Amino acid sequence: MRCTLITIHCSLITSFLFLLASCAPQTTTLHASRTTLYVFRLSPPAFIEYSADFQPLKEIPFSIPPNCGLNSAFAAPLGKFLAIELNCPNGQTVLFLDTSTSLSAGSESASVTQPITASDSHFLAWTSDGKATYLKTDSLGSPQVIRAYTDGSKDILVVNEFTYDLSAKPDSYDFTFTLSRGLGYGSEIYLAQRNGQDTTLLYVDQYNYISFARWSPDGKQIAFIKILDSATPFTVGELWVMNADGSSPRKLADADSGHGFAANWSPDGKQIAFVVRENPEDENANQLSDALIGNIYIIEVENGELIQVTSFDNGHAETPFWSPDGNTLAFNVVVNGRMNVSIADMATGAIKPLETESTCCPVWMRK
Repeated sequence: MRCTLITIHCSLITSFLFLLASCAPQTTTLHASRTTLYVFRLSPPAFIEYSADFQPLKEIPFSIPPNCGLNSAFAAPLGKFLAIELNCPNGQTVLFLDTSTSLSAGSESASVTQPITASDSHFLAWTSDGKATYLKTDSLGSPQVIRAYTDGSKDILVVNEFTYDLSAKPDSYDFTFTLSRGLGYGSEIYLAQRNGQDTTLLYVDQYNYISFARWSPDGKQIAFIKILDSATPFTVGELWVMNADGSSPRKLADADSGHGFAANWSPDGKQIAFVVRENPEDENANQLSDALIGNIYIIEVENGELIQVTSFDNGHAETPFWSPDGNTLAFNVVVNGRMNVSIADMATGAIKPLETESTCCPVWMRK
């Protein structure tokens, strides 16, 4: 697995060794008073908070520990915390960052805590109330799924050790988890209830890995990306959707796969934003992430209409994230090995970078 301080590019097949298992999120209806966008700037290292019109408001200094790289950041669905996943010599590490207090450069601060210290920890999901995350720990030893709370408490959940993906059903304790028993076995999606004690098989594909299964905002459908069950790191995959009970699965479009780019529902549940590989015939792109030419597209779920958002021909866009109002997409852009965060205005189609310096990892937070 290869990583840099800007980002980590990894094949989905490799990440199966490290991705987390699932547990039950807690039911919460979100009533946010304010939406904030955060972006990580590489140098000087800090999370930058932006106003509604995308002007910098404040900075939270955050230095990445020596020999570590930043994988990504994940905002709680409601509240003030970011979960930050690092890739370090001893494995992945998850930290909690309290965005309500500023950090002083070069100083220790209680605003950053590490919920798991005895082993590696890998982010899976936030609970719907934003009070805890689900982490998979000790992935290469005795894997466990931990529900780690921002107040320092923890629960251990019994979840299948082959699980590598989780999606929490909106406003529910139910969730889906996806597992594979190894190369050549494909994958399976289950519905879990009662903290995973009751499970129902929803979908099986013996020829493909299923990645990033995600519930629609109304909880009636599940979208996911298929990647061919093979030793090829980066292939052309497919975006699918099915009903919440696993019925009526259907392909929506071709999609990039293997790079770890999720597809995300729009807040109204009518569209899905995802990454499409533009050079499927390039064998180098099957093996080298830097050879990828990829752009963001939006698909209308009901009628299949495909809308191109970006038009890069010498680089690629990464996972698109919708603003809570559905008016903006934020995403990483990688051109000539340099990463920056850009935003796309859904009304005008205008695309612009947020900063001139190298940035990554956009997250929308509702406080």
